[in-house]
Parts: sequence; C-alpha cells; structure tokens
Amino acid sequence: MTALRTETGAAHAAILGVGAYRPRRVVPNAEVVDAIDSSDEWIQQRSGIKTRRFAEDDETVVSMSVDASRDALAAAGIDARQIDCVIVATVSHLLQTPSAATAIAYELGTDQAAAFDISAACAGFCHGVALANDMIRAGSAGYALVIGVERLSDITDPTDRGTAFIFADGAGAVVVGPSETPGIGPVVWGSDGEHYDHIRTPDWRDILASGEKKMPCLSMKGNEVFRWASYGMAKVAQQALDRAGITADELDCFVPHQANNRITDAMARSLKLPDTVKIARDIIDAGNTSAASVPMALQRMIDDGDAKSGDTALLIAFGAGLAYAAQVVVVP
Repeated sequence: MTALRTETGAAHAAILGVGAYRPRRVVPNAEVVDAIDSSDEWIQQRSGIKTRRFAEDDETVVSMSVDASRDALAAAGIDARQIDCVIVATVSHLLQTPSAATAIAYELGTDQAAAFDISAACAGFCHGVALANDMIRAGSAGYALVIGVERLSDITDPTDRGTAFIFADGAGAVVVGPSETPGIGPVVWGSDGEHYDHIRTPDWRDILASGEKKMPCLSMKGNEVFRWASYGMAKVAQQALDRAGITADELDCFVPHQANNRITDAMARSLKLPDTVKIARDIIDAGNTSAASVPMALQRMIDDGDAKSGDTALLIAFGAGLAYAAQVVVVP
C-alpha cells in the first residue's frame, strides 16, 4: 500500500496581534430601563453594566469583523494575503448560509483562505483559538485569523427584563501564527448538554406556525446560568492553569467572558487570584458581547496597559449549549 505523505507545522503557535471594533452608538442604562421597569442602580448591581454599544445599520457582522481584523493584522505585522484560514465565532449572523467568514475573507483580500463560522455562542472565540493553534502546529495553516463578532441587539427583546440590559454588539479578532516558544496553552473545553436550553432562541418553525412576524429573540434562565458559571467555570479555569503548568501566582491577567461582573468576582475568589493579577472588566462599558467579549476585553487591557507583551493571560468563555472553553495564552 502506498504511504500517504503528511505535513507538520510549527513547533509552537501564539497570538501575534489583537484588534477590536466597538460600534459608534453608546447606550446608557437610562435608555433601556423604562421598557423593563428597572433602574440604572439595579442593572449595575446585577451585572456591573453602565453602558453598552448597539450597532447602527452600516455596522454589520461582516463590516465590524473586517475592521477588527485589520487592526489585528496591523498589530501582528501580517498581510491579509498570508492568512490561510478565517474562523468566525458568532450566533448573530442572520444568514443560515453562506458563512460570514467567507465574506470577511473576501473583503480582507485573503487570497482564497479557508473560511468558516462556528456556533459555540459565548465560548466560540476560545474554541476558535484552540482550532487555530492546532492548525498552525499541524501544518494545515501558516497563519489563522480568529474573530468573535455579534450584533445581539438584532435578536434581543427590549422588553425582556432578563436579557434586554445585558446583550450588546461588537467584534474582536486575533492573528494566530507560528512561534519559537509556546504561546497558547492546552485547551480545556466541553459542554453540558443536559441544560442546552438555558440560553436559546425559539425554533423558526414555531414562530411560523404561530403566525407571528417577529425576530426569534434570545431567552435565558438567568439564575440557573449564573449558578452554573459562577461555580462550575472556576474548576475549568483551574484545569486550564494546571494543564499549562501555570499557578495563580504566576498569572498576569484574567480575561473571562464578560457575562456578569458578579460571575467574574466569584471565579476570581475560587481561583484565589492574587491582587497582582489584572482582571478584565470590559462589561462595564461594553455589555455582554457573547463571542466577541474575550478578544474585545483583551484588546482593552492591552490599550490600557493592564496587559503587556509577554504577560500570561487566562482566557475562559462559556454560554449557550452550555458550552465552555479555556486556555492560557501569552499576550502579544
């Protein structure tokens, strides 16, 4: 039997550049409280959110991704034509097909890169980083672009007290490429499908059968998700530290999914993070941007000087499915 030729890639991979796009329109709590019979104080106590961004008509899933990606490419010093794969994590690209990734790849001029979307909700970006890391090391890509992007304002009911104040829009992107030293630790990922319906949109068939003409909006069992994330995800985060050979004392930055400041606080306590560890709090001004939240928060920390080149950062994201993923990375 003829033996197949196989390929090997780089010994290690790393994040080489980070970029983000934040929609122009800033929406303070005052704009959402009347529809949900709430208050600015209540929203801040429950989530930490003061403002969020909502995309305008020209700020699409594709355009926001392209802008974030150009920033990431510039930061990495990589030309778009060097990108071999574009991975887009999103749940708010409203076309079932084709993927957003193919349009983004074309707009960037990536010269026929492989391109596909993944649906892992808020955990999608960390899934994408794991896939890109494996691609670089296996030789199936020289450089990969990983994007998290959402226009959740399109699928959020402004009168739903459980979700209207939480979700927001934006995009974040990273370039993953070869490295002389390890830059992305082993991924710890999984799902808790027993509770897959804790965060979901309705079935289109049910909407059509009801005769209603409306968008299928997100719903969430908030208390159940809060308990699951606050306690279960700290264990996943610790596993990611252990697999990377990093202790909490050696960590520089903690970049969790920006779901809720109380969840972030609970995880930080469980991990016993020392005061020296900088913690991402992008949710205060950006809201919960699902798949976009981790790269947007990382970019904010870099811009603010809270994350410096060479720092170790623990990334963790979790959400609908219930899916989760975590890894330790080196800040570019």
